[in-house]
Amino acid sequence: MRPVTPRGFRDVLFEEAAERRVLIAAVAEVFLRYAYRFVETPAVEEYATLEAAVDATVSGAAFRLVDLDGSLLALRPEMTLPIARLAAARLGGEIGPQRLCYAADVYREHASLRGESRQFTQLGVELLGVNGPASDAEVVCVLVDSLRGTGLVDFTVGVGTVAVLRALVSAAASTPDWGASLMAAAHSRNIVSFDALTATPGVPAPVGFALRSVVRIAGGREAIAACREAAGAVGCAASLDTLEAAWDLLEAAGVADMVRVDFGILRSFDYYTGLIVEAYAPGLGLPLGGGGRYDDLLAAFGAPMPAAGFALSLERVMIALAAQGVEVPVRGIDALVGGDPVACARACARLRMGGWLVQASATRDADALAREAREAGALYWADGGVGALTRLLDGATLPMEPLPAQRTLDARFADGGVR
Repeated sequence: MRPVTPRGFRDVLFEEAAERRVLIAAVAEVFLRYAYRFVETPAVEEYATLEAAVDATVSGAAFRLVDLDGSLLALRPEMTLPIARLAAARLGGEIGPQRLCYAADVYREHASLRGESRQFTQLGVELLGVNGPASDAEVVCVLVDSLRGTGLVDFTVGVGTVAVLRALVSAAASTPDWGASLMAAAHSRNIVSFDALTATPGVPAPVGFALRSVVRIAGGREAIAACREAAGAVGCAASLDTLEAAWDLLEAAGVADMVRVDFGILRSFDYYTGLIVEAYAPGLGLPLGGGGRYDDLLAAFGAPMPAAGFALSLERVMIALAAQGVEVPVRGIDALVGGDPVACARACARLRMGGWLVQASATRDADALAREAREAGALYWADGGVGALTRLLDGATLPMEPLPAQRTLDARFADGGVR
């Protein structure tokens, strides 16, 4: 048998795996600074739970499987639903806002001819039990700071609200099929189909004009005023008030320069009720991540509460970093130690206790040890029997006694610090 990786999945080797760990840790640090707490959910959910809580867009992309009891299960296609289910089942009686975060793999089924990945890593937060401009602004701030934390330098976070489009669709007083088709065109950003649907006979001309105008409005604070004027009195004033108040908070937090109001944003899942947010990087045709407010989702589990959050795609963030020439700071080997086995074991143990990343070698020849260390990318090498570290950069030496803490060497050799 020839071993192969299943279609849509891939193996991740050393350097990329190390970069992934660094980026996950960097984003996790941002989450923790905002007082979010990590949770973990099973990789599978009851398919009936998935189907009852979300639309066909989500459930239709799920991997289905049957367990030995005959229960129909599904690999989680995204993380909002599992977090909502967890919150309803385990945190329904908790008082006050719940700030939850995660780093988890999700799985989505695609037809074989599409050639798309079927496993992704999502990093995200969910803010439960509170709504209003402050919570909306917090979600956007965490998203901006998370992207900054990865080292990404050129990105934009778009914010909007689904409430405006839904209010206009309701004002059109057309058929449910027409409304579903219009929202689907908006989801896929198919402007040609969207415009054609707004001109359908029976759609009031002012409403059709407003729909075509609103999805093209983008900018800063002035875009909110433009949307008010374009939408008119269709019942979305409260949502725009919330968005404008959130913008004030984004300015106060110093992140508004990374944010753009865009009423053309519409997430592909139908459970969003207000704020919509997406992050973009130049040259990447897909969002880095996104989310929004989904105040009705937890009601499906008998625990109604407001909620908002976002998820980042680790894989897309890595593509954007590579495109912008940003190197992920992966730590390499600090020292390679060889020589007499007993002396080598003693020296390796001493250095590892000091926080060093050390590779042991069976090589005994000093010149061969130096070559091996250079090939391994180590900063220092040592013959365990000598009791001194030799820096590859310029041959400087440092005794291994007393115990050399890593920070001591970093200070002494500042220009050759650990990568």
